[in-house]
Amino acid sequence: MPSGSILVADDDAAIRTVLNQALSRAGYEVRSTGNAATLWRWVSQGDGDLVITDVVMPDENAFDLLPRIKKHRPDLPIIVMSAQNTFMTAIRASERGAYEYLPKPFDLKELIAIVGRALAEPKERPAAGKAEDFDTIPLVGRSPAMQDIYRVLARLMQTDLTVMITGESGTGKELVARALHDYGKRRSGPFVAINMAAIPRDLIESELFGHEKGAFTGAAARASGRFEQAEGGTLFLDEIGDMPMEAQTRLLRVLQQGEYTTVGGRTPIKTDVRIIAATNKDLRVLIQQGLFREDLFFRLNVVPLRLPPLRERTEDVPDLLRHFFALGEREGLPPKQIDMAAIDLLKRYRWPGNVRELENLARRLAALYPQEVITAAVIEQELAQPVAPVASAEPSAEEGLSAAVERHLARYFAGFQHDLPPPGLYHRVLREIEYPLLTAALAATRGNQIRAADLLGVNRNTLRKKIRDLEIQVIRASS
Repeated sequence: MPSGSILVADDDAAIRTVLNQALSRAGYEVRSTGNAATLWRWVSQGDGDLVITDVVMPDENAFDLLPRIKKHRPDLPIIVMSAQNTFMTAIRASERGAYEYLPKPFDLKELIAIVGRALAEPKERPAAGKAEDFDTIPLVGRSPAMQDIYRVLARLMQTDLTVMITGESGTGKELVARALHDYGKRRSGPFVAINMAAIPRDLIESELFGHEKGAFTGAAARASGRFEQAEGGTLFLDEIGDMPMEAQTRLLRVLQQGEYTTVGGRTPIKTDVRIIAATNKDLRVLIQQGLFREDLFFRLNVVPLRLPPLRERTEDVPDLLRHFFALGEREGLPPKQIDMAAIDLLKRYRWPGNVRELENLARRLAALYPQEVITAAVIEQELAQPVAPVASAEPSAEEGLSAAVERHLARYFAGFQHDLPPPGLYHRVLREIEYPLLTAALAATRGNQIRAADLLGVNRNTLRKKIRDLEIQVIRASS
C-alpha cells in the first residue's frame, strides 16, 4: 500500500469529502481544509508530503500562495485543481512550480496515479521560468481535448524538446507554436516561421540556411537564412511535409550535429534554435511513398502533439465566438452577442475550415449585421453548407474506401509502367488502410485500447498486435 501524508485545500466541502475518502482508501493519511491560511500553517510547520489545492479560495488565491510554499519547502509537490479551465491557468500553475494541473471535474483514478508518481519521483525539479502578459490568452477552449493540450504545453514550456504539431488546416498549429515560444524559456529570443508550401522548392534551402554572394544566378549579395534569424529562439517549420528531399537531408544534419552551411558556403555555422514543426499530412504515408525521410521524421517527432479539429470539440464554440467578438471590438467592430438557438446550430455544423472558419464567420457577423444579438436565422443564412446534411450528401464508407484503394492502385501500377509489380499487393494495401483506421479509433478513444477494440469490434490482443506491427504511437490523455 502507498503511504504518505496529503494536505487538501478546497472551499467546496463535497470535494474535500470525495478526495478524503478516495485518498484514504488508497492508503494515504489525509488532512483537509477550506482555506489557504490553514494550508499555509500546516506547510510552514513541516506537515504533509504533498499538497492538493484549489486555485480560488475564500481568503487567498492559490497562485499567490504557491511561491511562498515553494520558497519555504521547495521539494514539496503541489497539485493544483481549478474550474477555470483555460490555457493560462495551466501556464500559471506550471510557472509557479506546481507538479501538476488538473481541470475540474477530474478523474479520481487519474488523480491517485498522479499522487503516486509525485511521491515516488526525486524531489529536485527544474525551476520554472516566469511567464508574462497573462491578460493575452493565446488559446481558447475548456473541452477535455483542449485541457489535455494545455497540460502537455505547460510541461513543455521549460524544455527545448522538438515538437511535431499535427492537425487539419485551421486548427491553430502556428498559434500553439507561438504559445510554446512566448511562454517558454526562449521567449526573449526571436520566433521565426517559414511555410514550406508557400516557397518555391528550389529556394527553400536558401530560405532556411541563407546563401553566399554568387551562390546561384541572382545571388548578388550574402543573405541570412531563417536559422540565422532564429538564433537563440524558435524556428517554426510549417507544412514540413512539403519540404523537398534535398532540404530534408540538410535539415537532418542540423538536427544531428547542431550546425549548417549556407548555400555556396563551406564553413559550418553552429546554431542554437528550438525546432517546432507542423503538418496537416500523414508523414508516415509520405515515408511509405518515399517523399519524406524516416530518420528525419523520428528526429522531429520527439513530442507529437495532435490538435483536434473543431468538430471534435464543439463545446468550445461559444467561448471561441465570444473571444473573436471581443477581438473584433478591440479592432473597431461593433459589439455582438449570439442567442442559444444560434449556438446550437453552430455546434451541429461540421466546420471544415476549423477554428479559422469560425473566426472568419465572427468577423463577418460583426461587420455585416446591424443587430447586436445574432439569431439562428442569421447563422442558417451564413453557413456555407447545411447544418444537418442528409446521409446521401456524403459517400458511404464503402464508396470512400473503394475510391481510396483505386487511387492507391493507380499510383502503384503507374510506378512500374510496363512491368508487373511484385507480389504481396494485398498486404501492402491492407497495411495502408489499417494504419489510419486504427489511428483514428485510438484518437477517438483518447488512447484507451480497450475502448478502441470495442469500437473496432476486434479482440483486444489483436488490436495490441496490430499496434506493434504497424508501429502506431499511442498517446494517452494523461500523458
